[in-house]
Amino acid sequence: MQLTINGKARDFAVSPFSVADLVLSLDLQGKRLAIERNGEIVPRSQFASTLLATGDQLEIVGAVGGG
Repeated sequence: MQLTINGKARDFAVSPFSVADLVLSLDLQGKRLAIERNGEIVPRSQFASTLLATGDQLEIVGAVGGG
C-alpha cells in the first residue's frame, strides 16, 4: 500500500492498515499528534477504526511544548 505522508510517498506491506497501525509503525505512540487523512482530521478516538487505502494523503503534526 502506498501512502503520502507529509508530502513524501511511503510504502507499507500491511493490509488492512489503520491509522493506529500507522502510528505504531512510525514509532509515534504516546505522542500528541494531529492526523489529517485526505483533508479530514481523524479524531484520536477513531485511529483504530479508520482504515487507510492506497493513495491516501496524510499530514501528521506533533504538538511541541515550550514557553
